[in-house]
Amino acid sequence: MRALIVTAVAAEADSVVAGLSGPTPHPDDTPGPGPRTLPGGYLIHHRGAFDVLVAGVGPAAAAAGTATALALATSPDGYGLVVSAGIGGGFAPAAPLGSLVVADAIVAADLGAETPQGFLPVAELGFGRSVHLPPAELAARAAEATGALLAPVLTVSTVTGTAARAAALAAAHPLAGAEAMEGFGVAEAAAAHGLPVLEVRAVSNAVGPRDRAAWRIGDALAALAEGFRALGPVLLTTTSGGGPA
Repeated sequence: MRALIVTAVAAEADSVVAGLSGPTPHPDDTPGPGPRTLPGGYLIHHRGAFDVLVAGVGPAAAAAGTATALALATSPDGYGLVVSAGIGGGFAPAAPLGSLVVADAIVAADLGAETPQGFLPVAELGFGRSVHLPPAELAARAAEATGALLAPVLTVSTVTGTAARAAALAAAHPLAGAEAMEGFGVAEAAAAHGLPVLEVRAVSNAVGPRDRAAWRIGDALAALAEGFRALGPVLLTTTSGGGPA
């Protein structure tokens, strides 16, 4: 079986593909004929056991793109795993710039309702779920292989840009390692197809006041590539049936 790796933008996909491609190639990383475009305009790269999708920014786009790729899978074995991957904000000091975070929980941090008593997650309102849990053993192996922090990753529709919002998120989710915009959407699509999900984030900025001069996007993309260089064998073992699925 293959793994579908879902990114938001082309630069993230390029970093993942670069990591999976070398400098020491993984078994079965043979490139396909080149990126192709799925219905809906989603670009997908093929590297042997891995397909790397560019699904768009935000949870809705991520869910739509992931669901499209899963529905159109043509391999007799199909996909055995879905991975949300890209850059994101890190909660200091646990996740510094250039570090990696592997999710042990994928949390919809702003899906719900504001009340006089505070925020209520959608699950507490009785509508669906607010958290997806990656397979614990797989997440732990991924974190160990990449040297990543193993912690919850928050999915937000609006990136944090103030100290007050950062403090509120940290108070509500004291163990959180990172925030990004796509993980929960990817996880919802994977769950609809009965597939396990993993999320990997490289930290480009601190969660807090918006300061573009302090962002390290290039460093984060390089860390993402290095992370997938180390993660490739773990994913291959998983999708080949040698590990948790």
